[in-house]
Amino acid sequence: MASHCRSTTISLSVLAYCLFLFSPLPTASQNFLTESSKVSVGLYYESLCPYSANFIVNYLVDIFKDNGDLLSAIDLHLSPWGNARVRGNDTFVCQHGPWECFLNTVEACAIYVWPKLEDHFPFIYCVEDLVYNRKYTEWETCFQKLNLDPEFITKCYKSEHGKELELRYAAETNSLQPPHKYVPWVVVDGEPLYEDYENFVTYICNAYKGTGPPKACNELSRYTIQRRNAGVAGQVCYKEPIMSDITEMIRSTMTWWMQRIVGFASF
Repeated sequence: MASHCRSTTISLSVLAYCLFLFSPLPTASQNFLTESSKVSVGLYYESLCPYSANFIVNYLVDIFKDNGDLLSAIDLHLSPWGNARVRGNDTFVCQHGPWECFLNTVEACAIYVWPKLEDHFPFIYCVEDLVYNRKYTEWETCFQKLNLDPEFITKCYKSEHGKELELRYAAETNSLQPPHKYVPWVVVDGEPLYEDYENFVTYICNAYKGTGPPKACNELSRYTIQRRNAGVAGQVCYKEPIMSDITEMIRSTMTWWMQRIVGFASF
C-alpha cells in the first residue's frame, strides 16, 4: 500500500488519498487540546459549485498534512446545502440542478453514517475531486477507491432520512448570522471569511489560543505564498435572488422613476 503511494505514475487524486489515508493520526501530544480550546471551523457549501470543489480538493485537504497537526487544533463542521432552497412541500431546488441536490444528500448521508471527520472527509473529498474534474456522475467509484461499503449510504439517500438530513442542513445554513451570500462560505471562530476563505489557515492561527501553535502557523508565510500561486482566489457561487427579491427590486425601480417623472412635471 505504501509503495503504491510512491509510484511515479500515480494520479494527484490518489496522492491526496494517501495523504490522509496513510498518514498517522495525531499523536498523544497533539491530542491534549480540549474541545473548548479548539478553533471552530465551518464550511457551508454545495456539491456542484466548482469553487466549493476547488476549496475542498486544493485547500481544505491541507488540514491533514504534518500528521494531522492542524487538524488536532480545529473542530471542522461540513454543511452540504449551500444556495439550495426548500419548496413548500419540503422538496429542494438546487442552484446547479437535480444532480447537485442528489450529491448534497449523498454527502449529508456520508457525514451521518461516518460521523468522524477522518472517516467522512475522504469520501467527500473523492466526490468533490470528481466534481472538480467534471466527472461527478462517476461518484459511486469512490466506494471502490476507498474500499467502503455503499450499503448504508445507499439506504440513507434513497429513504426519507436523506431528505431529513438535508432539511437540517438547510435550517442550519439559513440561520447563519450574518446570512451567507454565496458558497463556499467559511466561518472561523464564528466569523465569516467572505472572499478571503482560501486564506483560512491564517484565521485559524490568529484564533488559536492553545500552547505550542500548529506547524502550519509557524510556516504561515510559506503557506500563504503557495496558496496564492495555486490559482485565482476568492471565486464564489452567489445566491440566486428569489422572486420576492426581484419583485422588491422592480418596485423600488418603479418608485424611483415615478418620483423622477413627478419631479420633471413640476418644472
